Amino acid sequence: MAHVTIIGGHGKVALLASPLFRAEGDSLTSIIRNPEQITEVELGGADAVVLDIEHASTDELAKVFSGSDAIVWSAGAGGGDSSRTYAVDRDAAKRSIDAAAITGIKRFITVSYYDADHPEVFGPESSMYAYAQSKAAADQYLRNSTLDWTILGPTALTLETPSGRITIDKARKTSTIPSTSRGNVAAVIVATVHAPNTIGTTLNFYDGDTDIRSALQTVQPQKVL
Repeated sequence: MAHVTIIGGHGKVALLASPLFRAEGDSLTSIIRNPEQITEVELGGADAVVLDIEHASTDELAKVFSGSDAIVWSAGAGGGDSSRTYAVDRDAAKRSIDAAAITGIKRFITVSYYDADHPEVFGPESSMYAYAQSKAAADQYLRNSTLDWTILGPTALTLETPSGRITIDKARKTSTIPSTSRGNVAAVIVATVHAPNTIGTTLNFYDGDTDIRSALQTVQPQKVL
């Protein structure tokens, strides 16, 4: 059992992950920005904490993280304003990594996106440019940290019924690839918290044929897949 703090607790993936964590016997703190979201978040089994991560300092984040066994970054600006994208997806993510480090929390899992190591595929004219640049910078910052990190890279997200099965894409294909249900991403997050062999790995994945826990068991630690 673990106490997990998830950043971006009102996001679709986080809301799906909350009852899964509870089913595992874990306790969960969900950081949200809007106090109107408290009821919905707590119905899923999490304890809600209201904090605007875009403006929260490293010390403020560390205070909320205190007592956690693992931190999950599942937040995002949601597109649109590029300045806010940089402020949340890059800068706030970096402060969260720093906050975990100074609090003594080693385990840090971040939800990125498929093949985020190649932001150059999105030029400055693309609506994805700020997001891609932000995620690449935050992911690399996490890799360079002293934390026990795992980076999750699902493909395009859907609201399809989760299958409980994924494929971890070690080839990092760039052609047409399957999508990933948000429910499967939620299940991967929960399973990853309890899979120490995934420490130090970047997992690009999509809806596939292998049971999630079995797929994660094949991961070799300290490699980028």
